[in-house]
Amino acid sequence: MNKMRMKNENNRQAWIRDAVRRIEADFQRSADTHLLPVALPGLQGISLYLKDESSHPTGSLKHRLARSLFLHALCNGWLTKDSTVVESSSGSTAISEAYFARLLGLPFIAVMPRSTSSAKVAAIEFHGGRCHLVDDPKTVYAESERLARECGGHYMDQFTHAERATDWRANNNIADSIFQQMKLEPHPVPHWLVASAGTGGTLATLGRYVRYCRHNTLVCGADAERSVLFEHYLNRDPGLTLKQGSRIEGIGRPRVEPSFLPDTMDAMVKVPDRWSLAAMLALSEQLGRPVGGSTGTNLVAALSCASAMRQQGVTGAIVTLLCDDGQRYWQTCFDADWRAHHDLTCDEELTQIRRWLEHGQSPGDLLNTLPHAGALNLRPERQVQ
Repeated sequence: MNKMRMKNENNRQAWIRDAVRRIEADFQRSADTHLLPVALPGLQGISLYLKDESSHPTGSLKHRLARSLFLHALCNGWLTKDSTVVESSSGSTAISEAYFARLLGLPFIAVMPRSTSSAKVAAIEFHGGRCHLVDDPKTVYAESERLARECGGHYMDQFTHAERATDWRANNNIADSIFQQMKLEPHPVPHWLVASAGTGGTLATLGRYVRYCRHNTLVCGADAERSVLFEHYLNRDPGLTLKQGSRIEGIGRPRVEPSFLPDTMDAMVKVPDRWSLAAMLALSEQLGRPVGGSTGTNLVAALSCASAMRQQGVTGAIVTLLCDDGQRYWQTCFDADWRAHHDLTCDEELTQIRRWLEHGQSPGDLLNTLPHAGALNLRPERQVQ
């Protein structure tokens, strides 16, 4: 019996070593994502860059998280060759986890709100995953745990493990990649790093890294409308909840997630959904390619940081994230009828975002009402004529 147990354990360890090798080999085959400059003609002395995470093999920022979650689970001994991987996700994380599950030959089940775009469901199924849709977004956690128990699988639980699975000092670290790519730019150390909050893992990585490397860089988080994360940043109440989920897929949470660490940030803003979608449309025009709604959220927060810098007479660089490809949202955010149905028509906001990008003319109505806190110090600003 002891020999049999030893043989089984040796086989288990050998499978884990080979699984880690496969994931690391996949990473070795992938080039780093690009850093794209965005012209801001009306904001002289301030440079804006987008870290284009849509160029990952699964098309989004969540590819990094999924890789880290799988390595974390493997090295903790939570996955075996017989495991079924289960995840609660609004879409992009599940797409990336389905990719890595198929790489290791493991079944994958994504538990998602029924409102998730059909394009994301199709992408998960393309990578061999199965989608389990629920009507109430708040039930994805309990339903994921139940499915994992019933099939003897492993619930990956990105909302708990995102901040701890990522090695924020170096390996697979988006912050380290940003600073390496900025080395030859006019302002190699960014004044601001800006990212929207889903699990909170990316923001935790950015904040930890700049402190670890002693960079004089500030980190700004961005939240969506139907989300409790900004309010938690203000009052640190862990019990905050909402009945409705975010309309900006991939960011905003109806509860405070364990991976959201507000003390790793220097400031946070809460961006109205109409402004997020207007920024998504304006940036898509400028880049000549579609980007997702969360990238629009990031852009509004980054432009708010730029306006604050101009008020304070500060020059420098801002880096934010292009989270995913907008083609996933043709039937939702990019569809005018869908926006009208969800009371998200944003024609006037789109005009003002274009002026902000092209002329530095910031929308006073937005800046006067934009919920913000921390080191942003945003104040009403004289409009540029």
